[in-house]
Amino acid sequence: MRSLPNFADLRAFLGWAEAQGDLVRINDPVRLQHEMTAVQVAALRQAGPVLRFDAATRQDGTRARMPVVANLFGTQERVAAGLGLTRDQIPDLGEFLASLRSPAPVEGMRDAWSRWPMLRAALMTRPHTVRRATVQQVDAAPDLLKLPVQTPWPGDAGPLITWPVVVTRPFGSEAAQVVRYNLGVYRAQVLGPDRLILRWLAHRGGAAHARSWAKAREPMPVAIALGADPAMLLSAALPLPETVSEITFSGVLRGARAELVPARTVPLLVPANAEIMLEGWVHPDETAPEGPFGDHTGYYNSVESFPVMRISAITHRQDPLYLSTITGRPPDEPSVIGEVFNDLALPVIRAQIPEVRDLWLPPAACSYRMAVVSIDKRYPGQARRVMMALWGMLAQFSYTKMLIVVDADIDARNWDDIAWALATRMDPARDVMVLDNTPMDYLDFASPREGLAGKIGIDATTKIGTETVRDWGQVMTLNPQHEAFAADLLARYSPGAR
Repeated sequence: MRSLPNFADLRAFLGWAEAQGDLVRINDPVRLQHEMTAVQVAALRQAGPVLRFDAATRQDGTRARMPVVANLFGTQERVAAGLGLTRDQIPDLGEFLASLRSPAPVEGMRDAWSRWPMLRAALMTRPHTVRRATVQQVDAAPDLLKLPVQTPWPGDAGPLITWPVVVTRPFGSEAAQVVRYNLGVYRAQVLGPDRLILRWLAHRGGAAHARSWAKAREPMPVAIALGADPAMLLSAALPLPETVSEITFSGVLRGARAELVPARTVPLLVPANAEIMLEGWVHPDETAPEGPFGDHTGYYNSVESFPVMRISAITHRQDPLYLSTITGRPPDEPSVIGEVFNDLALPVIRAQIPEVRDLWLPPAACSYRMAVVSIDKRYPGQARRVMMALWGMLAQFSYTKMLIVVDADIDARNWDDIAWALATRMDPARDVMVLDNTPMDYLDFASPREGLAGKIGIDATTKIGTETVRDWGQVMTLNPQHEAFAADLLARYSPGAR
């Protein structure tokens, strides 16, 4: 299925991007405090290249020892490339992943042979453990202050690690049981040379693992991979079911088995080809106030207590790269990644709700806060049923506070089409459904209470059957032959044709 080579590590992906003319090396000094954020935001707004800062400087003007890589997934094309595909192949991957979740029965040897790519993908999920790893070429002193960690926004509390792949496992599991591991991308505030704060929300896998260790009153082993390969990074960011291990799933995306190595000081297997590895422990009841930091909503979040990780070891390559990003009001990298993941998730959604034709999470609405869905409508009340199904289907949709449902003839990704449907097919008294006291991201400051908020569903579909007592109007359309005639005529009379 892959049309691009296997990117075994971050460097392979950067080499590919540079060969495409899609990487810029910046030799001018750029400060880690705030200046680097401004450059990243400007590049994101222009759908710009990967940025490599070779002269990152600290607040005191001293130069960092490591180059900083940023804007890695600043375009949809690079997100797709991280999955080994071109942008137009993403829907096919989505169909493939949906088939892996619910494979159809095999009908004979010919059908079985046609399933070989699926079987091969399943085999790729089994990780391979190695004895030596590039991420362990250097055993460094556990000093986080030597890393070129950004302080992204002027109101931020301090340096913030923004692309950490946090590796955890539940209490009672063994280090070799990789299928029980969780990989998550959580914000990590640097407190000092050997301490940082892990901000994982209660519904995330890392938090669930932490609760299991805390209940046993045992410290939890944690590892943080900085600069992992693209497949590992994107697997950690994907909203996978809780029963699916991100490490094993990365093998499907990579087209090759994940390579793991035993950590030096904690009982975990960790990505062997990352740039930097942080190892340490989270002790029960040890927390610290985290933040404030700028978040994906475009606001600073409030200060709250989260677990402290005590660093026991730092290993890295001989000449490591430090991968960074920023989050803020879109566009940011999470919103760009979300647009691609939207298309990956669509086949899975269709498998559960067959009448869905398209679904769009507008990036400007912080990706998941608002959704527009088009359906093949066949019976009264169908739009409301789809709303309820989506809110209850995946965990991330529980935070979607506005759903707009339109007919299949409306482009669900075109604001003009959506506005027309709202203006001509929706009556506020009849077609608006409001829910109260439903789950919500506590970072949503519009919510009346933390973690609880309302939801609104808007039925902007054509009303049929018992939904209305009036005859519905007829949509005006042109004959396709006349449209083709007009296009040909204007093409012949265009300035370029003379």
